[in-house]
Amino acid sequence: MSTTRRTKRLAATAVASALGVTALAGCGSSDTADAGSGGTKSSGSKTVTLVSHDSFNASKDVLKEFTEETGYTVKVLKSGDAGVALNQEILTKGSPRGDVFFGVDNTLLSRALDSGLFTPYEAKGIDQVAADTQLDGAGHRVTPIDTGDICVNYDKKYFADKKLAPPQSFDDLAKPAYKNLLVTENAATSSPGLGFLLGTVATYGEKGYQDYWKKLKSNGVKVVDGWEQAYNEEFSGSAGGKKAKADRPLVVSYASSPPVEVLYAKPQPAEAPTGVATGTCFRQIEFAGLLNGAKNEAGGKALLDFLISKKFQEDMPLNMFVNPVTKSAELPELFTKFGATVDRPTTVAPDRISKNREQWVQSWSSLVVK
Repeated sequence: MSTTRRTKRLAATAVASALGVTALAGCGSSDTADAGSGGTKSSGSKTVTLVSHDSFNASKDVLKEFTEETGYTVKVLKSGDAGVALNQEILTKGSPRGDVFFGVDNTLLSRALDSGLFTPYEAKGIDQVAADTQLDGAGHRVTPIDTGDICVNYDKKYFADKKLAPPQSFDDLAKPAYKNLLVTENAATSSPGLGFLLGTVATYGEKGYQDYWKKLKSNGVKVVDGWEQAYNEEFSGSAGGKKAKADRPLVVSYASSPPVEVLYAKPQPAEAPTGVATGTCFRQIEFAGLLNGAKNEAGGKALLDFLISKKFQEDMPLNMFVNPVTKSAELPELFTKFGATVDRPTTVAPDRISKNREQWVQSWSSLVVK
């Protein structure tokens, strides 16, 4: 997606801006280790470079533990939103800027795989990763790392004050009761915007989604460029929106948004001020892969092993506000208490997205934006 994949995610954007890491060093030994490399010889470098979108974040202690276990120090090279970062790697294919790429999701997966960007590697522990996230199957060109759900969030106070039930489905959003209440992101420039569009395609079909968007437009949907503006400037339920005196009580964001509102509030409330319309969700799966031509292939393989380890997987939720894919990883209480459980998110197969994404976005733009 020519999208701001991570100017996207509430949690990742908020946390990365406050706690963002560009390079993290641990206390590794002086010898280069080949742990997790499957016998592959490294270049001799003690540094393994992870190329990522801007919102990758991990605890220093966790990356230090990786260094202590393997001898490799992780350097994180942040490269803008996921679409931009991926395009940069495709342009330098065969002579990559790093060893592992993190941040390609199911909306971009076919583009990455068709480009031959990754060297196949079956990460240690992949048998403990949820089968429905392994979209490359036995190819192992990418390794699933996390999942997240793009969903409409609502301002609980607004709906309580109006004595109006919050919407719970795509159909609800087009009803007169919710006229002029929803703000969403541009599907051509924003990952949550694109995910929301894909959710409507999955729900209504390739013909029906256009009629649905005509209804949303008639019902006063507001479109802005990206998540930051939608959530922190237009949405009345967020901390930023309250300061901005925002007037839209519905926004396209993430199922993990309510826990963030709790975590960063002072004092922390007993209940999240925002809720999630779980019938409006689109499932994103995020992957990492060993870059073709990586200088430190052994270190890259060791890092991929580590990214699906229980230690790293349990570190992710409160750093990037995403869900682990490793079966043994447990969510923190903040997630289980305040987050939304999405039992039946919409999905679209990566090859179908790859084939139709441009057409869907163009049609959407002509209907809603122009």
